[in-house]
Amino acid sequence: MLLAVLAATIVGVTVGGLLATVLSRRTVDSAHATPVGPSASEATGSSVRDAVDRLEIGVVMFDSAGDVTFSNSAARVMNGTHAGLIVNDHLSQVVKRVRTGGAWSREIVLHGPPRQIIAIEAKPLPRGGIVATIQDVSARALVDAMRKDFVANISHELKTPVGAIAVLAETIADERDPTVTSNLSARLVDEAHRAIRTIDDLLELSRIETKVPADDCVDLATIVDLAIERGKASALGRDIEITALDPGDPIHVRGDRRQLESALGNLVENAVKYSHDGGAVQVRVRVDEPWIELMVADQGVGIPARDLDRVFERFYRVDKARARDTGGTGLGLSIVRHVAANHGGDVAVQSAEGEGSTFVVRLPARLLVTSADSERKPLAAAREDGRE
Repeated sequence: MLLAVLAATIVGVTVGGLLATVLSRRTVDSAHATPVGPSASEATGSSVRDAVDRLEIGVVMFDSAGDVTFSNSAARVMNGTHAGLIVNDHLSQVVKRVRTGGAWSREIVLHGPPRQIIAIEAKPLPRGGIVATIQDVSARALVDAMRKDFVANISHELKTPVGAIAVLAETIADERDPTVTSNLSARLVDEAHRAIRTIDDLLELSRIETKVPADDCVDLATIVDLAIERGKASALGRDIEITALDPGDPIHVRGDRRQLESALGNLVENAVKYSHDGGAVQVRVRVDEPWIELMVADQGVGIPARDLDRVFERFYRVDKARARDTGGTGLGLSIVRHVAANHGGDVAVQSAEGEGSTFVVRLPARLLVTSADSERKPLAAAREDGRE
């Protein structure tokens, strides 16, 4: 999704930058062109006007006196709006600068809501006029902010274990005590595994975001069993009981088996990590029209109310100190959210600090199949229906 938004933004910016150049060249060409009949000239002018009028970028042309001679529909639609008044004010200032000093551009921040960033670019035309483009670059700004945040976060997340590995390796090289060397080696292995987990989760999240989900017929009982096995591996030595409630009849869905395994496995593993020793984790699958619900409940530390809206963000951790102890990467719940969205569903959490948490992945009931070979609506169609 991030790559798709970035690509669309780049295309829009490119069109905006080239448009003024194309119009400028057309003005020059028209001055030296061989005269043609009125009908051909009018048809060409009408075609160009229609093409410009269909652009999503606003286009405004001025004569040498600074008066508007043409504006396309994207520019006209702003007339009479609060944003339009602000844009027009800045546009007049930009035009004045162009008349005295050549091409000029600026960005305007409209605080909204919603917050918008409007880019205005103006260039002089060879015969004294001016052409200006107006474009909403909010998506580009959002992509840039996400990219910067992502780079900062991943740099921090990898710098910590990699830095620890370097320090531990240097210490081991100079250490002669076998006991100390053994302890340092164990810590070195832990930090290496921490870095590997972060990279693995990043690769998994990237794959889920960019790959079209498979259309498998998935037995949810198998998904639950695999998630419990994963949870038990994390619960070794902590006496945490992980159980699954019997849903009765088998439940099969159309979906991506690997993604669903990853989502439920992350929820169970997360529940184990944030449970007290000797605690319990319960997994349940049920059909509750119009949803198929995959629930994971624990009796652990819980989540403060202030953090409930942010727990599905990348790298967000409620308790950073505890995350270091458990080896969490802060990506597991983000993976769960993307898997749910890929299947046309969502994920929710209910929690009370000190009392535990319940996470619920909801998939559209239209994904249900009655048996492993039943004909049902494909996953792609179900996802589209889920957006309606």
